[in-house]
Amino acid sequence: MRSVAGVAAKELASQSSTPSIAKPWRHSLRHGLIALSVALASGCSLLPEQIDNTAGWSAARLYSEAKTAMEDSNWEQAVKYYQKLESRYPYGRFAQQAQIETAYAYWKDGDTASAIAACDRFIKLHPNHPHVDYMYYLKGLINFNEDLGFLSYLNTQDQTERDPKAARAAFETFKELVQRFPKSKYTSDALQRMNYLVNALSAHEVHVAHYYYKRGAYIAAANRSQFAVQNYPNTPSQEKALFLMVKSYEQLGMEQLRADAERVMRLNYPESIFFTDGLERKKPWWQVL
Repeated sequence: MRSVAGVAAKELASQSSTPSIAKPWRHSLRHGLIALSVALASGCSLLPEQIDNTAGWSAARLYSEAKTAMEDSNWEQAVKYYQKLESRYPYGRFAQQAQIETAYAYWKDGDTASAIAACDRFIKLHPNHPHVDYMYYLKGLINFNEDLGFLSYLNTQDQTERDPKAARAAFETFKELVQRFPKSKYTSDALQRMNYLVNALSAHEVHVAHYYYKRGAYIAAANRSQFAVQNYPNTPSQEKALFLMVKSYEQLGMEQLRADAERVMRLNYPESIFFTDGLERKKPWWQVL
C-alpha cells in the first residue's frame, strides 16, 4: 500500500502540471483593462456626445442668429455662427458676407491678429468682390487703432519705447486702398488717416533722433533726422529734423554738412524758433497739460 506522503506528493505534482483554474479569469481581466485603456485614450468616447443645437439650421437662420449676436455685442458667439455657416454652406450667398463680418467680429472681440488674417484671406480669395475695398479699409483701421498711444501727439509716454510697426502697416494698407479704389467711399477717410499717420511717423523718427542726440550718439541722431527729412517731407517735424542735423554735424565737426543743413533750414524756416531757443525750447501749453 502506498504511503500517504507518496499520494500527496503525486497529487501535488499532478496539480502543478495542469492549467490553473485562475488563468481564464486573469485573461478576461487583462482584455477588459486593455479595452478600458483604449477607450480612455480615444478621448471622451465613454461620455455622451455634445449636442449641436444648430444641426439642421439653414444658411439663412445661421446668418440671422449671427447678426443677432453681433447686435448684442456677443462677438464670440457671432464668430461661431459665421464659421458654421461658412463650413456648411461654403458656396451659398451668405458665405462671403459671413467672411466679411467675421473679420469685424474678431476685431470687436479684441482678437486683432485673427481679424487681420480674416481680412487678408478675403482679399486673397475674392480680389474682385464688390466690397473688397471695405476689407482693405477695415484692415487699415484695425492697424490704425492698434496703438493709439503711439499715434497721439498728446501722449506723455516716451515715444522711443513705442514700436510704429502697426502705424506703418496701416499706412501701407490705406495707400493700397487709395491706389486701387480711388472712387471708393472709404478713400476720403483713408487719405485723412494717411496724412495723420505720416505726421505721427515723422514725429516718432525725430523724437528718436533727439533721444540719440541727448545721449551723445550724434551719428545716429543725424542719420535718423535725415531719414525723417527724406521720407516724410512737408510734415510739421521737418523743422526740428533739420535743426537736429545742423547740431549733430556741428558736434561731429562736419562743417560742410552742417552748413548745407543750415542753408536748407534757413531757406524753408527763416524765422525758426530753434535758432533762438535751441532744442530744449519750452513745450506748448497743451503738451505741458
